[in-house]
Amino acid sequence: MKHFFEVDGVDYQFALSRCQRGYRLRLSNKVIAPVAFFQQGEGRGVLTIAGESEPVRFAIDGEVIHVHIRGRTRILHYRDPLRTLACANHEADHLLARAPMPGLVVATSVSPGQPVSAGTALMTIESMKLETTIRSPRDGVIDRIHFNEGESFERGAVLVTLVEEGR
Repeated sequence: MKHFFEVDGVDYQFALSRCQRGYRLRLSNKVIAPVAFFQQGEGRGVLTIAGESEPVRFAIDGEVIHVHIRGRTRILHYRDPLRTLACANHEADHLLARAPMPGLVVATSVSPGQPVSAGTALMTIESMKLETTIRSPRDGVIDRIHFNEGESFERGAVLVTLVEEGR
């Protein structure tokens, strides 16, 4: 599964896949290193990367993870993968809700002209027999719904376009 984090204002995308002794860390489809984590209590454990082990302390506060390793503390902001893919971080895309995967529209929860807030459910889609709620990436007004119920789409397709309120 792909994971998205922001550290010091830089976005990172990586994937972890299981292997015999833990996981393999992949960055841009390239295996970086085998990794393993062994929790040893509340907020602490041992992280092993490429055979080197380091004690780690951590605290999780919602989508923010504070990690202390090798005398330094880092703050990681976890980005929900569906939300991240649904609203790719392109300049012109900030008012678009995109499909995180191919599928079909099961239900639409909004209509053109309707004001919405960030996080409002826009539509429900189905992909690989799994239903997912597409949410508004920000506050705005529904400008256009690009697919009707029962219509299929590809990954990255624009599902809903918003306009800023007052336009």
